[in-house]
Amino acid sequence: MADQPEGKGRIVVGVDGSESSDLALRWAVRQAELTGGVVEAVIAWEYPTYHGARGWFPPAATDEAVLEGRARQEVARAVEQAVGEKPPVEVRAEARYGTPAGALVDAARGADLLVVGSRGLGGFTGMLLGSVAQHCTRHATVPVVVVRDGGQ
Repeated sequence: MADQPEGKGRIVVGVDGSESSDLALRWAVRQAELTGGVVEAVIAWEYPTYHGARGWFPPAATDEAVLEGRARQEVARAVEQAVGEKPPVEVRAEARYGTPAGALVDAARGADLLVVGSRGLGGFTGMLLGSVAQHCTRHATVPVVVVRDGGQ
């Protein structure tokens, strides 16, 4: 938090392109308006695992830049879609390597708040709470807000 202006709290929010994460990002921006904070929108990326005839192997090293670049584009697009080109507070878009749950818990260290949507892009739509939200509520070292949409 040393790079933050005095008196500004940091709110970390998970972004994955889902409607639930858009709602979480909008909630975080409104909270930052009320508290004078800044929002850090975080998307996670990691190497996909490939299976070949000789076993598991990672993709070529050059794929790392492509994957990270796509993640950066996605988080920027999600921020613009959810809160516009000129949000009312500072919103930092960040792509972090790792699993979504791990990247968010890590990013939230030292923050004032972690905000996640109740359900991301996972396939179990009947669940009340997605696995990332559940992991964050159990393992984050800061308060966690889980934003649900009105239809859930």
